[in-house]
Amino acid sequence: EIITRTTMNNAASNMPAGAGSMQLMRPHFICPLTNIVYDTNNSDFEGWLTKQSAWLKDWRRRYFILKGSRLFFSKTEYQAPHGMIDLSQCTTVKSADLKAKKRNSFEISTPETTFLLYADTEKEKDDWIGSVGKSIVRCSSTYYRGSGGGSSSSQQQHPNQQQQQYLNNQQQEDDDDSLYDDLDDENDYFND
Repeated sequence: EIITRTTMNNAASNMPAGAGSMQLMRPHFICPLTNIVYDTNNSDFEGWLTKQSAWLKDWRRRYFILKGSRLFFSKTEYQAPHGMIDLSQCTTVKSADLKAKKRNSFEISTPETTFLLYADTEKEKDDWIGSVGKSIVRCSSTYYRGSGGGSSSSQQQHPNQQQQQYLNNQQQEDDDDSLYDDLDDENDYFND
């Protein structure tokens, strides 16, 4: 069912208060397994992609709506979504041109399944990979959620901080000159 009701939206426009603009509202997604209702308006990112179907493996053009940790898809822009990918369960999002045998394709993987999709352009593919990747990272247990509660010793590090700490430790191990202290002074290789 396509919804045609409208609402006033002043926040997203540059119009003065009271002038308002009309915006179509998308119907909610209702999860068929849990009956949980998800609002799909005010998305983080949205647009058209082509998705490989789960059973027949044919390619179907769908409108995708990324909101928080969920990626919804529907047949049209303002139709109620008929599917959802829970990004909190996803492990990777990456390019998949060879796997899908389609240009501008990428995959979103969970422990149970892999979703294959492709965009119309390489830029759109890169934008989707970046947006979905950010959502996956935000759901991960290693994502740094800012300062606040908890002691500094138990606070989780941002992935960039973890990487920098690893590189610092690795450099200290690599630069350990004490390894050469016990070498024979008469060795011509080390004593030019």
